Amino acid sequence: MEPGGLDFQQILQAAQQVQAQLVNAQQTLADSEVTGTAGGGAVQAVVNGQGELVDLTISPSVVDPSDPAETATTIADLVLAAVRDAGREAAELQQRSLGAVTGAVPGLDLSALGLGGPAVPGSLADVDDDEDEDDDYEDDDEDDPEV
Repeated sequence: MEPGGLDFQQILQAAQQVQAQLVNAQQTLADSEVTGTAGGGAVQAVVNGQGELVDLTISPSVVDPSDPAETATTIADLVLAAVRDAGREAAELQQRSLGAVTGAVPGLDLSALGLGGPAVPGSLADVDDDEDEDDDYEDDDEDDPEV
């Protein structure tokens, strides 16, 4: 044991274990996928655990050929809402995965690295939390049997 009661060998071993756990958690996140939806499932966005968009599905029922301008606006809004929903899911997955690692070391704050802390600005996890955004489109379509 070193002067002052610190065992630097033990600290180094603990740091190496945390590093290995972080690498494993990041790989698990990269391999994971979550789905966000909007318009009652008419639009689905799939992102990986790192917040990268990997798939987007739009139901043909959303398309109204008689009003292409309105359809384009509606689809754009639904896509945005679905991607935001998926981003929130990915952020929660990141918190669960990386929180287990960073929580194992009291006082360890990796938020400056974008890990285990607040969302990284500009990432999908850093989204406006407007839960009711896609509800407006579902409600508007109640009177329109074609949608």
